[in-house]
Amino acid sequence: MVQEAIERAGQEVFTHEPPKTLKGRINFLLKQLKTTKAVAQELGITQRSVERYRTGARKQPPKAIADRIDAAVRARWQPRVRDRRRKQAATRTGITVEARARFGYTAPIGTTDDGRTRRITVHLPADYARRLFDALKGIGDQSPNEVIAEGIQETYFKDHGRRADHLEVEFTDIDYIDISL
Repeated sequence: MVQEAIERAGQEVFTHEPPKTLKGRINFLLKQLKTTKAVAQELGITQRSVERYRTGARKQPPKAIADRIDAAVRARWQPRVRDRRRKQAATRTGITVEARARFGYTAPIGTTDDGRTRRITVHLPADYARRLFDALKGIGDQSPNEVIAEGIQETYFKDHGRRADHLEVEFTDIDYIDISL
């Protein structure tokens, strides 16, 4: 779920729109993947169908195939722009996380530790963005959810160390999550 949110955030930073026509999208995929066979395997269709879409002999693919074509194009569109924005977020600007999830707590005696669903929007500093991108790549020992939970814990619940010193936050049952780079 976090990976999908990062992908959506990367698509929001496009400087140019991807090709709109079916023929343009197929030609873009051919340029990226080199052969009609590779494009067909990527999309889960026959090689002949790819050739028909490319020549314009077929202009209206079924909705499921059109969605797969769109997703494949968007996944490969402007990788350098996305990489530059991720690097900027990891070194300078940080990320904004909006989520509705269950937040559970480990807190001192006398306080409530019952988890409950909350909708939270918080800006996480660049250090957490870097750690989140590393966790998505499998670098380090934390999962992406743990990095986000720690970031929300420190910036939202503990207010950068100004309150709730012994609070430990769990981030589970994610209803939705949206990330902005």
